[in-house]
Amino acid sequence: MSKSTTQEPLFHISKRGALPWYAAWGIRGIALLAALVLCSLITVLVTGENPFKVYVTIFEGSFGSPRRVWVLLQNIAILLCVSLAVTPAFRMRFWNIGGEGQMLVGGLATAACMICLAGVLPNWMVIVVMILASMAAGAIWGAIPAICKAKWNTNETLFTLMMNYVATQLVAFFIIIWEVPKGAGKIGIINQATEIGWLPVVGGQKYLLNVIIVAVICMAMYVYLNYSKHGYEIAVVGESERTARYVGIKVDRVIVRTMILSGALCGVAGMLLVGGTDHTLTTTITASRGFTAVMVSWLAKFNPIGMIFTSFLLVFLQRGAGEISTSFGLNQSFADILTGIILFFIIGSEFFISYKLNFRHGAKKEG
Repeated sequence: MSKSTTQEPLFHISKRGALPWYAAWGIRGIALLAALVLCSLITVLVTGENPFKVYVTIFEGSFGSPRRVWVLLQNIAILLCVSLAVTPAFRMRFWNIGGEGQMLVGGLATAACMICLAGVLPNWMVIVVMILASMAAGAIWGAIPAICKAKWNTNETLFTLMMNYVATQLVAFFIIIWEVPKGAGKIGIINQATEIGWLPVVGGQKYLLNVIIVAVICMAMYVYLNYSKHGYEIAVVGESERTARYVGIKVDRVIVRTMILSGALCGVAGMLLVGGTDHTLTTTITASRGFTAVMVSWLAKFNPIGMIFTSFLLVFLQRGAGEISTSFGLNQSFADILTGIILFFIIGSEFFISYKLNFRHGAKKEG
């Protein structure tokens, strides 16, 4: 073996070219199968349960009854809505970690309209006002860090993260003001008797309207990002701000405009939760979807259509984990461990889609 061969590392990593879509999904499928095998081994060793029964239980957690299917679709819709909201900013390389806060202020604006306008305006007008108010509140919450970034180059990650805490405290403040009964520390169901401000039930299904609204937003976002002038400007700014300025794009305007859009859509998600699903307001109503949306958007490569599948995967695993804990009497932590392993393998597969390992070849024999 030559000296040059012995000094060569065992393997090195290089960037892949663009893989066909079926090859990329094939890698993800292999990663998922490997994760399921590992989870089966851990299940048998730690709990002694039949792993196939565990997987059936995970499936039943989402598809075991018509109601569970509708709850699954509702959860997917809300998570997808937030993921779509933060994606334009992410494509621009503006790391909006403030989806939680933007959802909360959107929900707060919705609750304010439902409480303060009940009996003042007709129901249909209350719904119109609360939609506009939630979008405006979210847009303002998104515009504040965007303006500071554009004017003073502040760190958008820290800024949007801190805005989440401010939004949480605002919601907590108004919950105390609106609490029913006094001293309860919660609002309860808003307008339970009159249902003023409640989004209408479509087709006899409580969650169908939410699903339809998010489906329309998804299609609109796909067209906006891929076929509009604004989408092109977002992509150019994301690639290089210097290039964007060179071709005449006003970067500061694009940053502010895009974050207003992101915040407004997060506000819509908050409105769907308060006006369409829960009919109340709490500091935990978002259930950390603003942070989960970051993973959904990244796994889908900022593609709105791909986000449908990644949203489904995460919600499916979350609901399945809860069903495991209930059915087998296992600690919730064990279910979360299985979910974490599966997500780890799926996220790790993205490395092998983007990069490849090149192993050292043996030295050629001299003739």
